[in-house]
Amino acid sequence: MKIDVHCHILPEKWPDLKERYGYGGWIQLQHHCEGKAKMMRDGKLFRVIDGNCWDPETRIREMDETGVDVQALSTVPVMFSYWAKPEDTLDLCRIINDDLANTVKKHPTRFVGLCTVPMQAPELAVQELKRCVQELGFPGVQIGSHIGDWNLDAEELRPFFAAAEELGAAVFVHPWDMQLDGRMSKYWMPWLVGMPGETAMAMCSMIFGGVLEQFPKLRVCFAHGGGAFPFTIGRIEHGFNVRPDLCATENPHNPRKYLGQIYTDSLVHDAKALSYLVDTIGEDRVCLGTDYPFPLGEHHPGKLIESTDMSDALKERLLSGNALEFLNLDGKKFETAATSGEPPAKIARLE
Repeated sequence: MKIDVHCHILPEKWPDLKERYGYGGWIQLQHHCEGKAKMMRDGKLFRVIDGNCWDPETRIREMDETGVDVQALSTVPVMFSYWAKPEDTLDLCRIINDDLANTVKKHPTRFVGLCTVPMQAPELAVQELKRCVQELGFPGVQIGSHIGDWNLDAEELRPFFAAAEELGAAVFVHPWDMQLDGRMSKYWMPWLVGMPGETAMAMCSMIFGGVLEQFPKLRVCFAHGGGAFPFTIGRIEHGFNVRPDLCATENPHNPRKYLGQIYTDSLVHDAKALSYLVDTIGEDRVCLGTDYPFPLGEHHPGKLIESTDMSDALKERLLSGNALEFLNLDGKKFETAATSGEPPAKIARLE
């Protein structure tokens, strides 16, 4: 079985947000030809996407071709809209989450949903998280690597993490809002260099800031194999040891304590890097994740894992078992649902 925890999806259409909210900066979708659409921001092209980014039937066909049983669906990070008025972001989140819930409801054995919430207003974020978990049946939420000027250690965000822990909601952290201009304007640097740095900063913030210590039952997974963090943990630990006056001001524990607690996806594109990642983060903490359907993703999900000399049991954990634990899904019921002719209303979650 393959369960992909890192997959993006958009609604096929949504309202004119500038008209709805009275100001610009929003992403709109322009379907300009069959099977393709332009993501536009204030009349400028952000990205061209294919039909698999919004059409579940196309997506399922491609999943079948590559042996993917289940995708955990989350929005495209540019839709986070943490910069906007909180009530407007909440409204957009509800549009996105309701559309996602409809997709999951139509295909309950192939998809689960990770909601998006207005993190710039933590009270509203908690409100929407509760709705999505308790009413829509989502197993978790996707959030950005930072929220405006807040890193993920911000005190303002603690009520959100407390709610996620209490609800048993998985938290998938995705890098976003990288510097795009200046020295980062060439060679796709924001995606190749900026994203790994963003993820490492998010991980260090949650560790040094004591978030993972304060909420030990919080399940957090970081995209892109944890970015630069796993590969610089030696430097991070050394900094903690030699400059505790800078690094240990809010959490006295060595950063390595949290290896084995945090999750990452498997998206590193290199067999040696994957082996190191599994050795460092833990055999039970790395989940298949592909960034489907975008170019920087793994185009044949799980092929890198399957190509290694890891044991079959370990491959199975990486391809599905760890995802089931991260998302808190009942593996037996899930497998039953995936093979039965009568799909249930929603996939059962462990209580």
